[in-house]
Amino acid sequence: MKFSTDHFLYGGDYNPEQWLSTPEILEEDIILMKQAHVNAVTLGVFAWSALEPSNDEYHFEWLERIIDRLYENGISVILATPSGARPKWLAQRWPEVLRTDAFRRRALYGGRHNHCYSSPVYRKKTAQIDRLLAQRFGRHPAVILWHVSNEFGGECHCALCQQSFREWLQARYGTISRLNEAWYTLFWSHIYDSFDDVESPSPLGEEHLMGLNLDWKRFVTERTGDFLAHEIHALREGGARQPVTTNFMYDYAGLDYQKLSDLVDIVSWDAYPLWHSAPDARIAAECALQHDRMRSIRKGPFLLMESALSSTNWQPVSRLKRPGLLQAQGLQALAHGSDSILYFQMRQSRGASEKLHSALIGHSGTGDTRVFYEAAQTGLALQQLRELCGTQAPAHAAVFYDTQNRWALEGSEGPRNAGIYYRETVQKCYNALRRLGLNVDVLDQTQPLEGYHIVAAPMLYQLRGDIVERLCEFVERGGSLLCTALTGVTDDSDLCFLGATPYGMTELLGLQRTEVDALYDGESNTLVRQAADTTDFAPVYRCSRLCELIKLSSAKPLLVYGEDFYRGTPAATISQYGRGFAFYLSADAEDSCFNDLLRFIALRAQLPIRFPQGLPEGLELTERIGPQGSYIFLQNFSNASQPVPTLPAAQFFWGTRGPKNVDLLSPFDTAIFKLPASEAFDENNKGVSVL
Repeated sequence: MKFSTDHFLYGGDYNPEQWLSTPEILEEDIILMKQAHVNAVTLGVFAWSALEPSNDEYHFEWLERIIDRLYENGISVILATPSGARPKWLAQRWPEVLRTDAFRRRALYGGRHNHCYSSPVYRKKTAQIDRLLAQRFGRHPAVILWHVSNEFGGECHCALCQQSFREWLQARYGTISRLNEAWYTLFWSHIYDSFDDVESPSPLGEEHLMGLNLDWKRFVTERTGDFLAHEIHALREGGARQPVTTNFMYDYAGLDYQKLSDLVDIVSWDAYPLWHSAPDARIAAECALQHDRMRSIRKGPFLLMESALSSTNWQPVSRLKRPGLLQAQGLQALAHGSDSILYFQMRQSRGASEKLHSALIGHSGTGDTRVFYEAAQTGLALQQLRELCGTQAPAHAAVFYDTQNRWALEGSEGPRNAGIYYRETVQKCYNALRRLGLNVDVLDQTQPLEGYHIVAAPMLYQLRGDIVERLCEFVERGGSLLCTALTGVTDDSDLCFLGATPYGMTELLGLQRTEVDALYDGESNTLVRQAADTTDFAPVYRCSRLCELIKLSSAKPLLVYGEDFYRGTPAATISQYGRGFAFYLSADAEDSCFNDLLRFIALRAQLPIRFPQGLPEGLELTERIGPQGSYIFLQNFSNASQPVPTLPAAQFFWGTRGPKNVDLLSPFDTAIFKLPASEAFDENNKGVSVL
């Protein structure tokens, strides 16, 4: 089942159960939400104790009244299952529903993410209330989407989960000897005699078998996915016919979201970047990558399920969003493929943890606030941008950001335990492509590579499945591939490959790795361009943290090391393979090196690059394409005004400040330009416009 909407959803989490004793507030909320152009709210996320105050005693009447009132006022409902926060009576009666930590301690009641996904009792009770909710609201015209649980995360080490883990391992390996081989348990004499001997990783026991650690993380994803599927099944049993989703989180590495994506009908996620904690241009680029990651999971529109209107309550410092950022952050989500801007929360709580988290309606209970005004302006903008809803954001360039590879890299002991900087390296590749004005997909290594001209696969340490064959085929067909240090080191059990590395790619890359030098914080080396007369690269770049020593076969050097005993040896290379080219960067280089190298790659690939010299720092260009044309978003996340670059054949469509003064973007301004369909589509480039 596919979720689609003909208008952008605007609104967010609403918790009317907190205000049942003051019905006049509920009526005021609807009036204010309409003034802010809210058309959708999420209900029931934390309402279990109000829906079932004691075992098998259900009170859905209040929820139905509110859903009816919202529907009468043109506000749709995303209805949550309440499993994200269980009531106290449930934990008191059945302590098994509470999690056990890695130290084997059963948690007390409290918090939110504190329930065991293996518990038969918890599964029975969640299925029971889910079925009843589906029976009551599964055909209600206001309910457009089911929101299953909330921000899945965490793990449980109880006896039930241990047994489920052993069963999962037995299904994966078949025999204990195969498990021992995959985990390399001969090391330190840690051989297992039986699957019954296996325990999950623990500081009290085993946590130095990388294969165990990886499989435990995979199992946690499997358990979570199984629980998600269990809830969806209960909704379907109860008669729910609406699509389902669950909200993923910002750069969360606890779960492999690619594995969960097939269970939902549309990807949704919660974006809470740390605005103003660093230059906003940097924060915006990091958030853009996360948006593109969510879009790329299913290669289509997604939903921004939560974001903050202004300050949060849980970040180290809760800064107010500066004027204009509320709208700019929402429109950034739209630019990258979201069909919604949804917030937490509609009305500010009076007490407990999130009482100081920003909201559409604050404690004053009025619309006479800066935040409310900016939110209302954003809601109005979405109405004006309606024709963009459902359009796509296709990309010719892709960057790998692979969760299981991240687990393996960050869990490895060596070569640099003081920080391996995988995420930062991915971000450098992404930023370099984006500053050329390109849309970029952010992929798991298992996803198809067809349709891309450039693929950057930074630090692809762990090789799974047929990825080597697919990368070779991609380049042989004419694609351009960039690999970096620590590529092709281990298999999916974190066993090092024997023989030349990068494993299976030495012919493709035209080189092999010989050694890896890890640098201390504060140490650096230089990368010097090989050809002094070229303008493709700067004379010298800095690099730090990791410097690989490589030996070339068919590859040609582009940059060489400038210092240390490996001075003059190759550091960046190019190798022709079939009709394409494979590039290698063997050091953790500074941003400008990635920028120049990926510009060099893109120009050789003859991509339709709008800005070969790169967009100014903080200026983002993103494109959505639909039947009526191409919509080019320009957004300024820097702290200074930026001139609008020339976009031939494009006409002004919408802007923060209207059609006047569109030649200059102030901080947090957005301008959207449109190309007609006749100009926007280029069949030879699979739908990406050529400007």
